[in-house]
Amino acid sequence: MKGMKTNKNWYNLNMNTKEESSTDKPVAYDTNGRPLYLHPIQSNELTSADTKAQVVQVTRQAEPDSPIISDATKLKHERSSQIYPYLNLSDGEYVISAVRRHPIGLFLPFLIGFFLVLVAAVILVNYKSIAESFQVYGDSSLFLVALPAILLIVLAILGVYVVYSVYTNNKFFLTNESVIQEIQTGIFAKHEQTVSLMDIEDASFTQLGMIQQFFDYGSIRLSTEGDETTYRFTYVAGPKQHIATLTNAVEAFKNGRPVEN
Repeated sequence: MKGMKTNKNWYNLNMNTKEESSTDKPVAYDTNGRPLYLHPIQSNELTSADTKAQVVQVTRQAEPDSPIISDATKLKHERSSQIYPYLNLSDGEYVISAVRRHPIGLFLPFLIGFFLVLVAAVILVNYKSIAESFQVYGDSSLFLVALPAILLIVLAILGVYVVYSVYTNNKFFLTNESVIQEIQTGIFAKHEQTVSLMDIEDASFTQLGMIQQFFDYGSIRLSTEGDETTYRFTYVAGPKQHIATLTNAVEAFKNGRPVEN
């Protein structure tokens, strides 16, 4: 056993000597006869080297060159700017399709407004007999019966106009670069959303019920990459055709092909 321990200690000593000699002894000589030694790379030096190799610096020109825009694209851009002056279109950007809402969404507000105007008109025509039934005579019948009927007509027409204005000012535009949605929630409440075609991940439409399919209207839905934002536009006339056009535009834009009108 003592012999085995001695041999083991001798082996460890011999290995240490070899390790020291491998770094202390020169492995080669240069042209001037100077010795060259081998030193292993430390782990921290390797990590630093790898980190430096992964750093990428990107520079941007102070005045980058303007993209080349064809005459046909310029003509389309000018035409879209004239038709839709309220849209913020970049150079070379033009409108491919303007999605409008189906008029069926105004059926119920128009029906309610027509009913109120009709009731007020009947009261206005027969205000004398109505005033007599309530035992109101003279000028009091004009102020207590006729005037409220006139106010009801004015308010009904004004309410229908507000609903019509808000409904029709919700618009959805597809350009060769992006999707622009104008959202009107009130007379003085409006905002705009712009999504690049590169960021659109999914586009679909839905038609629920027999009425939507019969009158060919529905909702379109867009989802974007990254922030996973969903955009919806309801009461769209012909949603299937608009989604097909939008899908073709997104595929062409992402694959580097020209987006056709």
